Amino acid sequence: MSNRETYAPGPPSGAEVQKDGEKWTLVLVRKLRHPPAMVWQALTDLAHLREWAPFDADRNLDTSGPVKLSTVGAPTLQVSETNVKRAEVPRLLEYSWGGNDIRWELEPLGGGGTRLTLWHNIDRGFISWGAAGWQICIDVPDRLLAGQPIGRIAGPEVMKFGGWQRLNAEYAEQFGVETPGWPSRARS
Repeated sequence: MSNRETYAPGPPSGAEVQKDGEKWTLVLVRKLRHPPAMVWQALTDLAHLREWAPFDADRNLDTSGPVKLSTVGAPTLQVSETNVKRAEVPRLLEYSWGGNDIRWELEPLGGGGTRLTLWHNIDRGFISWGAAGWQICIDVPDRLLAGQPIGRIAGPEVMKFGGWQRLNAEYAEQFGVETPGWPSRARS
């Protein structure tokens, strides 16, 4: 039985960083036990997004076009007016959030599962935060689709979650970066 009180994220895995000067891209790969159509729904449908995503959207993300994304749990409301650039059901979703590009790719796996790959451009000083946060965020819809919901763990709440600090430190070591201090500050 999986619930919020007993959930603990696994060790850091399936993550790498692509570096292009100061522009860094987190690449996070997860093998989910659900078929691409179900995973697509979790990534694009408003009702599913409200269960796991670190933002609220003003519409489904399953078609190209304008969308407003509001950061969950931010001390002040942060709304990004952006566009879904590509929505190729059920294999590819691209949009920007907070000025950073996000790309989800879904590939069918044998046995009915999905290989989910996330590319997210993140300031290099926060790459370990992003890896830890996205790992936890992706665990939530995986459990939701399995009928074992644990509820949204996103925004500042994710940093209060026990496993996040461990993951952040382990990803920072893996990527060769220092973990950012609080309040946040960019590193050069």
